[in-house]
Amino acid sequence: MPEYGYFLSCEQYGPADLVEQARMAEQAGFRALWISDHYHPWNDAQGQSPFVWSVIGALSEAVSLPIETAVTCPTVRIHPAVVAQAVATSAVMTEGRFRLGVGTGEALNEHVLGDRWPPAGVRMDMLEEAVQVIRRLLTGEEVTHHGTYYTVENARLYTVPEEPVPIDVSGFGPKATALAARVGDGYITMMPDEEMVTQYRKGGGGAKLVSGGTKVCFGADREECVRTVHDLWYNEQLPGEMGQVLSSPRHFEQLKPLVTEDMVRENVVCGDDADQHVAALKEFADTGFDRVYVNQIGADQRGFFDFYRTKVLPQLPQ
Repeated sequence: MPEYGYFLSCEQYGPADLVEQARMAEQAGFRALWISDHYHPWNDAQGQSPFVWSVIGALSEAVSLPIETAVTCPTVRIHPAVVAQAVATSAVMTEGRFRLGVGTGEALNEHVLGDRWPPAGVRMDMLEEAVQVIRRLLTGEEVTHHGTYYTVENARLYTVPEEPVPIDVSGFGPKATALAARVGDGYITMMPDEEMVTQYRKGGGGAKLVSGGTKVCFGADREECVRTVHDLWYNEQLPGEMGQVLSSPRHFEQLKPLVTEDMVRENVVCGDDADQHVAALKEFADTGFDRVYVNQIGADQRGFFDFYRTKVLPQLPQ
């Protein structure tokens, strides 16, 4: 049976709020935490973007839950050797409760140093090499690496965890899913897509951890919830590769007219009907996910956690 976790949104909340949400999540019965790793929010209305590694340090003292980035792009904005040090310290501070989630990233976050944003195939090759570099450094050995994309010279991490840090790979299509099956310790995807889960498991993933996540908007007024989602997270309804190639929050704002409130009603659980919330999470369980994370978009965080503690989580298979 799957575990259910809470997804902390660095795009929408500052550090203190994220830490308080983590505390409420643990008290409500959630079993794990995801946290996003962004340089920019998707749009200015979301309004935040704290440095994830600082927040993880605070979380390590505030809660006893497992923590995972969902997801870090260790290829362009931050060199994998530096990511490895952040990962090692996070794992030590959480006493082994940290997993690294990685993906090929978005231009929105990764273009900020002026580097060229590579096409998807190159980004996957870069990610594979970055994972190799990170794994070697996490052993505590001295690493010299001259690869296709990265150079590391005489690098050694002195503060390392006792056990290897699992690295889960995000994938939303067949090629990325194949990469996850080949090099990952687990698989991350945001849709309850049974075909992708089957491909991952048959392609080499086997019984490794499969994690997924979804966003909801809890509130007494369903239509107000729909408007909230449409105002803050319309970007999730944009088709194709726009999420990966647009480089500025204002570009996403220019595309808001493409997303209607009807699209939100169709695709996002809004309101306080417990059965709808339960059904959305069960869909992940029914398609073979081991962990399912949920994020509350609306402002009533305390109400959301009380609602899930009393009406939603007790109905879910665990």
